Amino acid sequence: MKKHIIVLQEEQRQRLETLISKGQTTAQAMKHAQILLKSEQGWSDKQIMQAFDVGETMIWRVRTRFLQTGLEEALLRRPQPERPEKRKVAGEAEAHLIALACTQPPSGYERWSIRLLTKTALEMEIVEQVGRETVRTVLKKMNSNPG
Repeated sequence: MKKHIIVLQEEQRQRLETLISKGQTTAQAMKHAQILLKSEQGWSDKQIMQAFDVGETMIWRVRTRFLQTGLEEALLRRPQPERPEKRKVAGEAEAHLIALACTQPPSGYERWSIRLLTKTALEMEIVEQVGRETVRTVLKKMNSNPG
């Protein structure tokens, strides 16, 4: 991999050294800080890999992120994009499920339980297949109190 030349300003260097010495940050941020400091000091990728037990790709990513976006972004984990395809219940099905939870429970029940909602949603074909935990997380996002 192509090596990126890291040149830190004095205030950036002091910030990284303070971050490492205090130890009151995430382990990942500390590793990123150590990678940046050692990269500036001229350590090879192999030396950094052995000293901090990181991969060559991580070193490359930290250096690249520092050069492209700055120190703060290089220390933090890259934010993960929203993954709507991972959601099992979304859109219209989610709205129907929430509306179902806001209705009166079937006779013989005092209130809706997660299991009862799951069973009813499957019977009404609101969703093809869904688990209790998925129903619970959908309802947890609601701000209203159905019971």
